Amino acid sequence: MPKYYIWTIGCQMNKAESEQLSSYLEQLGYQATATAEAADLIVLNSCVVRQSAENRVINKLDALKPLKKRRPNLTLAVTGCLVNSHADQLSKSFPHVDYFFKPGDYPQWLEKHESGQVLPQHPSPSTFVPIIQGCDNFCSYCIVPYRRGRERSRPVGEIVGEVKELVHHGAKEVILLGQNVDSYGHDLPDKPDLTDLLYELNVIDGLARIRFLTNHPKDMSNKLIEAVAKLDKVCEQISLPVQSGDNHILEAMRRGYTVEHYRQLIAEIRSKVPGVALSTDVIVGFPSESEQQFQQTLSLLSELRFDTVHVAAYSPRPGTIATREYEDNVSPAEKKERLSKIEQLQERIAGEINAQLLDKMVEVLVEGRKKGKWQGRTRTGKLVFFNSNSDCLGQIMKINIEKTTPWALQGKVKD
Repeated sequence: MPKYYIWTIGCQMNKAESEQLSSYLEQLGYQATATAEAADLIVLNSCVVRQSAENRVINKLDALKPLKKRRPNLTLAVTGCLVNSHADQLSKSFPHVDYFFKPGDYPQWLEKHESGQVLPQHPSPSTFVPIIQGCDNFCSYCIVPYRRGRERSRPVGEIVGEVKELVHHGAKEVILLGQNVDSYGHDLPDKPDLTDLLYELNVIDGLARIRFLTNHPKDMSNKLIEAVAKLDKVCEQISLPVQSGDNHILEAMRRGYTVEHYRQLIAEIRSKVPGVALSTDVIVGFPSESEQQFQQTLSLLSELRFDTVHVAAYSPRPGTIATREYEDNVSPAEKKERLSKIEQLQERIAGEINAQLLDKMVEVLVEGRKKGKWQGRTRTGKLVFFNSNSDCLGQIMKINIEKTTPWALQGKVKD
């Protein structure tokens, strides 16, 4: 039986596509292996959203050269956002790679004559479900629309059928994915939206939880917020990237909203969804970002107090609007310092938020084991570890929290 190895870097969409690719290969008779050295087929699922990610992909490709030389019959393939429309250039840059295929596709040289999604037969208790591919926003710093194309929504019925099948095979929670989930459905004939999809999924027997990401502040509707508040299976957790706390930087980023709009949206969410956990994304060191503009971002994060902040230093991406129009004139040292300041602020805020759960009981969907402990997440996305001699995988457990940190909670099973 031939063996395969998939190496994945990047966003949740890449992870979901790697899971689908694994299922596809297993249906073709391949068996997963834990190391590239033992594989007959190696697939790298790449990310180029930042230079650091692209460097990791290139380093991985370079590291595989000796293996390919020793085993010329080994098949090496690359997918993900490194793969653009110029496959011939990629082949010249990486001649030891046998195949390149676009993100979300299946390897054409192996393709079976089947249609539809290839679903895992043994899904994780919490599993990803892509609902819309691509992005029409063209934020000035972002390479994704150029690599994944324009927005393409999957039909409601197809998604509902997939989720039912995943639940039948053991999934308890689905995480709906899109570069911008709030755009879902606008390109479909009957124009359903994300809220309509949530109502359809909420009635599926055996499904315990629903999450969705990532939202865009200019597109998130009051209708969607009300659905989160009303639907019992939709978790009280929302990801809403702000990227900057300064309106001039937001305009240069082509984000399509102001800080005032964003602040009002957060207030609306918190008023309608009590106890909601909010996460955001921030870019520091965007071209010409001054110290004062950075302080505006720092002040906004201090004011709004997010549960999670994902922060990254601006990285010029060839082909994007920002790279064409702006000079990358914030020094690496300044970017690093600004990133560190946000991380330190968020560590303190997250620690204070999580400390409020000390001695409280929470419901945890158990997703697996790590370092001898069971781990899972609350409805608000808090990572929880606990001990138990029972098989807890896929169960919703009541856990008393005995220790908190900014990053995770620890507890014990309720007696």
